[in-house]
Amino acid sequence: MGYKTLCFGLTCILFVFYIYTPMPENIEEPWKIRITDAAIKTTSLMAMILEKIGLKSFETLYATLIKLDYTQPISDENVTVMDTTFSDIPVRLYLPKRKRESQRPAVIYIHGGAFVLGSYKHTPMDLLNRWTANKVDAVVVGVDPRLAPQYPFPAPYEDVVSVVKFFLQDKILAKYGVDPNRVCISGDSSGGTLAAGVTQLIQNDPELKSKLKAQALIYPGLQLVDVSVPSHREYEHGPLLPWKVAIKLGCLYFTQDRAIPQAMMKNQHMPHGSMHLFKLVNWSTFLPEEYKKNHVYTEPILGRLNPSYSILLDTRLSPLAVNDSQLQNLPLTYILTCQHDILRDDGLMYVSRLRNVGVKVFHDHMEDGIHGALSFMASPIYLKLGIRIKDNYINWLEENL
Repeated sequence: MGYKTLCFGLTCILFVFYIYTPMPENIEEPWKIRITDAAIKTTSLMAMILEKIGLKSFETLYATLIKLDYTQPISDENVTVMDTTFSDIPVRLYLPKRKRESQRPAVIYIHGGAFVLGSYKHTPMDLLNRWTANKVDAVVVGVDPRLAPQYPFPAPYEDVVSVVKFFLQDKILAKYGVDPNRVCISGDSSGGTLAAGVTQLIQNDPELKSKLKAQALIYPGLQLVDVSVPSHREYEHGPLLPWKVAIKLGCLYFTQDRAIPQAMMKNQHMPHGSMHLFKLVNWSTFLPEEYKKNHVYTEPILGRLNPSYSILLDTRLSPLAVNDSQLQNLPLTYILTCQHDILRDDGLMYVSRLRNVGVKVFHDHMEDGIHGALSFMASPIYLKLGIRIKDNYINWLEENL
């Protein structure tokens, strides 16, 4: 009893401390965000303490809490919802009930969660995909790739590739009444990373007949090459996604070596032979002037890790770090970025690089935006920002798919 009381008291003290963390002045519903941010930071610190004393891994506590908000595949008057598998990968299908003479569009959606958390079962993701199916009259495929650290890179990426290739088969598209020329892949945060990387593969594979019409990336993380871009520095402490938490969870995607996040926090993680990638993610070249401010560009430091990790050269981890030739064939693109987000500059740079090679891009920038807002648009928080992001995304799909 004494141990539990001590933990509860410490948690309350931490929560009160964090709730007074400064917030950006222009955010909507500041107290909702302040309380949510304090809860996340308190959970993060408690998770780190539990991991240090060997009781529970950092990510396990988060996963346990998120699973409390998982949903069942419940159909309604507008949409039939069912869980099944595509190529042995779990998917949740949303099939509109209204009759239609022509074939429907389709959306393949990958949830966020730093490659280690989340599911299409999470209430906000279920609502997002349900609303998409109903409003756009589209078949929606929510994907649950395997998660790190149990299944590290490239397992989650390969699972999404398998689902997309399976779905794009003529017989599968015909089974669900989908127009092969109107398929979009979407994702938020790490789901946006996976969507971007898989889109590059699908569009540049000459053996695949069916291609994607569009990709929609919602506050995506797009590179691990340089983790000291202006948005990383400006929003190191959040709100909602602190820099150190993002690095700790993100590193679990490809390694459990604790030396990697330590090196990454100093921007000294890239191995020898990676210098050619620096120019492809150079924020001083690709970031719009208003976001550079007084920041000074310095290259990441090479070769400080022993042993070095050649896996960091794999551009499937960093879709922004591919050559222009791999970007030229990409489809119509929607990118949503948030001002107060450590991942902001990844999205901004991708917008610039795609436009430079002639890809048609619609860029939606939320001046009062914060990372992960979609995950808080449902009960009990009902964050208005998350609802606006959902509406903007669905309206774009409705107009362009």
